[in-house]
Amino acid sequence: MSRSSLFTQIAPLQSLGEQTKETSWINILIFVLFVGVTMVVVFRASRNNKTAADYYAAGRSFSGGQNGTAIAGDYLSAASFLGITGAIAINGYDGFLYSIGFLVAWLVALLLVAELLRNTGKFTMADVLSFRLKQRPVRIAAATTTLVVCFFYLLAQMAGAGGLVSLLLGLDNGNKAGQAVVIAVVGVLMIVYVLIGGMKGTTWVQIIKACLLIVGAAIMTVMVLAMNGFNLSTLMDAAVQTSINEGGAGAALLNPGAQYGKAPLDFISLALALVLGTAALPHVLMRFYTVPTAKEARKSVVWAIWLIGIFYIFTLVLGYGAGALIGKKEILAAPGGVNAAAPLLAFVVGGPILLGFISAVAFATILAVVAGLTITAAASFAHDIYSNVIVKGEPKPEMEVKVARRTVVVIGVVAIAGGILANGQNIAFLVALAFAIAASANLPTIVFSLFWKKFTTQGALWSMYGGLAAAIVLIAFSPVVSGSPKAMIPGASFDFFPLANPGIISIPLAFFLGWLGTVLDKNTENPRIQAEMDVRSLTGVGAERAVEH
Repeated sequence: MSRSSLFTQIAPLQSLGEQTKETSWINILIFVLFVGVTMVVVFRASRNNKTAADYYAAGRSFSGGQNGTAIAGDYLSAASFLGITGAIAINGYDGFLYSIGFLVAWLVALLLVAELLRNTGKFTMADVLSFRLKQRPVRIAAATTTLVVCFFYLLAQMAGAGGLVSLLLGLDNGNKAGQAVVIAVVGVLMIVYVLIGGMKGTTWVQIIKACLLIVGAAIMTVMVLAMNGFNLSTLMDAAVQTSINEGGAGAALLNPGAQYGKAPLDFISLALALVLGTAALPHVLMRFYTVPTAKEARKSVVWAIWLIGIFYIFTLVLGYGAGALIGKKEILAAPGGVNAAAPLLAFVVGGPILLGFISAVAFATILAVVAGLTITAAASFAHDIYSNVIVKGEPKPEMEVKVARRTVVVIGVVAIAGGILANGQNIAFLVALAFAIAASANLPTIVFSLFWKKFTTQGALWSMYGGLAAAIVLIAFSPVVSGSPKAMIPGASFDFFPLANPGIISIPLAFFLGWLGTVLDKNTENPRIQAEMDVRSLTGVGAERAVEH
């Protein structure tokens, strides 16, 4: 079927807002159905949430395959689905580099952290970082970086919910009140899921969402390939021809350089943040504690790599499919801009039913990701700050879980307010900041703690606080905040740092600060505890015991 014949079957894409208004009830119906089913699952899962292990780690009851599917559901956010598809449709080869970067990142997680973290920790990243270092300062630092990363990731997802609603539910771009209501609804549902279901309920929501997302992407992929004789080369040629007809990049879509040809350092910096940041994202690391053994933790990552890899192959077809069947001009002109590529493609190849399904999946994606982030942030405060700093490892029975649930409500309210305030802002900036902070503040300390016997508390603090400060300061003074028409503050100009992502500076700086803080530290850590950590991380012996030192 040709592109022109497709457009005769649907109204011009410039009027998509009106079309989605007519079919928005389908989107809402499917979304309500998803919420209803998952709510039943959450209530059933909540029956056994009695201890901290139940609430934070789902009683360590999930298999590697189940946890790997949940990891995929946690990792494949709306930005991955909508953003990467749009990036490929607009920029071709350079857009697909995002998919490659996100996938390669899981090899780092598999080879460096998955098994060792599962063996060493109990509930949170701070369990590992503070194992052989001074508990109080390291837990406070780790909780600080965790909360900051989760906050900015939450902000991006919540603001994304408001931005996407223009396209998915047919609301006008200027309808800020309607978008604010959607943000609030997503926030309230997130609070309910986490408050009642804990990690077990959140995990099942993520598993269901991952299956829906991959199935939806697979259906669209098959339909797009069928229109092109199941020949990827034919599809790419069609995308090139559409681009030529629009006076666009043409054959350049198949070659590197369309987006980053003039800014290779920008791409290197972003790639460092994405690849290294993934292995240090707190909500990803926490998932390794929901399985019973280190073997299942490894299996989780292998499952996640397969599922995420398959999904990103789908995005290649969907991206070039959107470029061929819709075109750059129509995508950018639609509500939601570049993020509109996937929903527009769904409407073109499958009509309002498929658009409704993809819309519901997009909302479900946001819901599952924010739930995972929220329980991670709540666990970090309740377990690391309350249990191990305030009451010094001796909380009253079930009190830690109560504190975590109260924290969920506070985080949810803050996330709703922040998402409403950030609605319409540069979402890519917020996501990049979360990855950059994770890569800068967390990864160096994780690597040093696991692999360097001489690493000290001072080195950990210098690395975490230094990496955190460097990432935030450099992005605050980068072109994504000021100095360009697309910046968060278009009228201002204080962009003395030329790169859009600080990874190329802040990550090496954090590693250097960790080394420098250690070599200048006159204090040494307890060699007995260091030896215990080595044995536990490599063998898993004693992994179920609480950290007692």
